Amino acid sequence: MQALEANIIEWGVIFWNNFERQFGRYFIAAFLTIALVWVLKRTAWKSRKIQNRDASWRDIRREIFSSIQSNIVYLIITVIMIVGMQIGIFQRVEDSLGLGMDLLLLTGMIFAHDAYFYWTHRAMHHPKLYKHFHRHHHKSVTPTPFAAYSFAPPEALLNALFIPLWQLFIATPATVLISFLIIQIIRNTTQHAGLELHPSWWLKNPISRFISTTTHHDMHHSGGFHYNYGFYFTFWDRLMGTEHPKYHQRFHKVVGNELARD
Repeated sequence: MQALEANIIEWGVIFWNNFERQFGRYFIAAFLTIALVWVLKRTAWKSRKIQNRDASWRDIRREIFSSIQSNIVYLIITVIMIVGMQIGIFQRVEDSLGLGMDLLLLTGMIFAHDAYFYWTHRAMHHPKLYKHFHRHHHKSVTPTPFAAYSFAPPEALLNALFIPLWQLFIATPATVLISFLIIQIIRNTTQHAGLELHPSWWLKNPISRFISTTTHHDMHHSGGFHYNYGFYFTFWDRLMGTEHPKYHQRFHKVVGNELARD
């Protein structure tokens, strides 16, 4: 009985210690992105607003409330994962494996997560899954940075499972996992910024053209429902024929390159 009580207390401490990190990442990234957009809208970049419509306060409240729910789901999965490391289900790596190896693991995580996101995202658009998993996120027709984690609980759980699945097969240092989470949430809030944040030459460069833009994801929310499933990159959309046919045209119009051709 004492052992059980000790374990419950320990799990409670783990939960509380990760509470600030989980919620802090989301709110800091969301507010910083909102602040950046607020500043840019007072410059010539105001013309880069992707949609004419503005999100309502009702939309924003829904996004925040839903994201709080999702953060709780992520937090529970984090606690389970940490406990799993303690009892040997997951390998625990405390120290860096060296800068080169850490960067390699981080890069691998990003590419693996992009594939995981594309296929789970596309699967959630199946009529039998959409209502239960993904419909709630698409209530944000004009998303704001707060929509980053605006998911129904089943979708939040599906998204949260990526890191445990990765760690189950590839032991990764905590510093790499934290770096990945920071990159992921920054990428997520900027994808929902509502203002194109990428340079006008982005789709002309042979490397950056494969990295998705704010317009790329915004089109998925605002009418391109069956297109642009990717997160970090456009590889899978291009390969599987799900990139919106007017994506490049739309991007160039948003950034002011109306005469540009691809």
